[in-house]
Amino acid sequence: MPHPQRGGGGPRRGGGRAGAALTFVLLLAATPGLAETLTLTGVMTGADHQTYREVPFRVRAGTTSVSVAFNYAGKDQKAVIDIGVRDPQRFRGWSGGNKARFTLTETWATSSYLPGPLPAGTWTLILGVPNLRKDGRATYTATIALDHSPVFHGFAEAPLRAGPGWYRGDLHLHTEHSDGACASHTGQKVPCPLFRTLEAAAARGLDFVAVTDHNTSSHFQDLAELQPYYDDLLLIPGREVTTFQGHLGVLGMTAPLDFQLGGPRAPTLGHILDQAEAAHALVSINHPGLPSGEACMGCGWTAATDYARIPAVEAVNGTIGAGPLSGIPFWEARLNAGLHITAVGGSDNHDAGLPPARGVGVPTTVVHAEALSQDAVLAAIRAGHVFVDVQGTRDRLLEVRAEAGGQTAEMGDGLKAGAPVRLSVHVAGGAGGRLAFAGPGAAGLASAEPLQGDERRTFDVPALARGWLRVDVRGPDGALWLLGNPIYLARP
Repeated sequence: MPHPQRGGGGPRRGGGRAGAALTFVLLLAATPGLAETLTLTGVMTGADHQTYREVPFRVRAGTTSVSVAFNYAGKDQKAVIDIGVRDPQRFRGWSGGNKARFTLTETWATSSYLPGPLPAGTWTLILGVPNLRKDGRATYTATIALDHSPVFHGFAEAPLRAGPGWYRGDLHLHTEHSDGACASHTGQKVPCPLFRTLEAAAARGLDFVAVTDHNTSSHFQDLAELQPYYDDLLLIPGREVTTFQGHLGVLGMTAPLDFQLGGPRAPTLGHILDQAEAAHALVSINHPGLPSGEACMGCGWTAATDYARIPAVEAVNGTIGAGPLSGIPFWEARLNAGLHITAVGGSDNHDAGLPPARGVGVPTTVVHAEALSQDAVLAAIRAGHVFVDVQGTRDRLLEVRAEAGGQTAEMGDGLKAGAPVRLSVHVAGGAGGRLAFAGPGAAGLASAEPLQGDERRTFDVPALARGWLRVDVRGPDGALWLLGNPIYLARP
């Protein structure tokens, strides 16, 4: 379950005291924007055996998620209390005794429950008692978190892996929820179910994926249901906002999003970015180097854009690689304009059954994150602590560190270079390849000797170097293997 923002708790109350609930909600309504926590308590006795009780609680307008954590005593005496919930208009689900926690939002809900609008008014927690001995007594507590923020922190309850490390993933994937298609059991081309994409990602050894179906949120329900099963693969909700003026990846957001650029719902790109920023979503311009026309409608990027609001660009897209139509020149033009934008990659996979060389994870975006969690992965991308493994290998590694005057920086960081800069490069899995340097800060740097596998090299950068400096790895034929992100050199 996610971690909704929580605010001050309210008074504890029993199952049938609606007046106390109303007083509590009225007090909270005076502080809009804060998350609310309601605590419902009560007692079941033998008289409640094989009966139902509906306990009311209030949800106010603007609520974005309703999360319930339920616990009760008496289990050692075989007491059983089942749970479900109704909103003011309809039944929203029943998990019985199989879940002690659940969440409902507009676009997804914990399995057993229905996503959809969260109407303001009186909701009821449904309690069923299939067994309670005649002399039994079972106290219960329901903690209800009501969030009012569009920010979403992930389907996983906790990081799938703790601690910093390099985590590998694919940020651009399509399934049956848009135009993904693959072969059925009998070989017919059918809409490709999301689990096929996740199976391909797991087989490739990826740590995270963002599923980015076009302009829809219907796949979020599948992701919520499948995350507990894929407990070693972080599932990040995404959308590819597909407009007539370009495609935009929006990652980490489950709230509704108006995408109709140029229409009354989203007159300008700024209206779309406003929604994404309010939800702390990561935005990436996808395949900006493609042409737009009948062959690929709206694929190239032509929208009027404040690039200071764009944290990432898909520099390498799986369908076009790192060739002439890649996003690298588009990205470098923004770097030359003084912007700090992270280069990422995505397979843009539409068929989970493709062979590995063209399938999910080609290219792979590799991030140096503090943990394997949605917040940590997206934060690492924003920071530029990223390289792109163009061929989607399992083990190639590129680490770049710069030191000057007691300061250190890794890819994506800035460095005030008033003294000579010592550049340290670590490459693993690059045997036969060569280091390549790019950017105005790389003037004079060269490395002609081929790499010998896991290798570390150091270089001296002149003290007068300014601008951005990037390290790549290219194969013997000049093909790009690893695309690094820059270190930014500024005057002290």
